[in-house]
Amino acid sequence: MRVALICIDKAGHLQTRLDNRAAHLEHIKSSGIVEMAGPFLDADGSMIGSLVILSVESMDQARDWAEADPYAKAGLFESVAMREWKKVIG
Repeated sequence: MRVALICIDKAGHLQTRLDNRAAHLEHIKSSGIVEMAGPFLDADGSMIGSLVILSVESMDQARDWAEADPYAKAGLFESVAMREWKKVIG
């Protein structure tokens, strides 16, 4: 199954994102379950959140991945929504 993580950063936490970016990218690479990922941007082009598409066996596996994300551990996110997602195009 695929799960979309829609993560919105806390206001004023760009430095938290930057400080943890390398660890976050390593988490993505080493897990082997991320199909797509990238930041949401504001009108100025600054990163303000993340969209991550996981290919997992269960919502529990997706939840475990999200909780282990260095961004989450650093307290970056104001909110995280997890939704099962069906790929139709692309």
